[in-house]
Amino acid sequence: MSQRILHHPVLGSLEERHSVQFEFNGSVYTAYEGETIAGALLAAGVRTLRVHEETGSPRGIYCNIGHCYECRVHVDGVPTVRACMTLVQEGMRVTAGSVLPTPLKKGGHAN
Repeated sequence: MSQRILHHPVLGSLEERHSVQFEFNGSVYTAYEGETIAGALLAAGVRTLRVHEETGSPRGIYCNIGHCYECRVHVDGVPTVRACMTLVQEGMRVTAGSVLPTPLKKGGHAN
């Protein structure tokens, strides 16, 4: 079920656009040309785009203008791509970031 606004009371109806399919965490989603990864996933009801690297707490779209980096995903094997700034392309493979090993113990510093 899409949660896109298809008719806006001020802006009017969306023009017909070409749809593309992409993959997020193994599931196939439909987006429209010119739509960002974040926008397409938000319209599809996906709210968690990654988890915090150390704690594993869910992260999603926060600012949606490229400032906060909370929407970082992996795109076609490239890590830390901002979903809110990256346009969807046909066949794109997107995966969420995951928990990483902590390089240093809490409070510890390399000398």
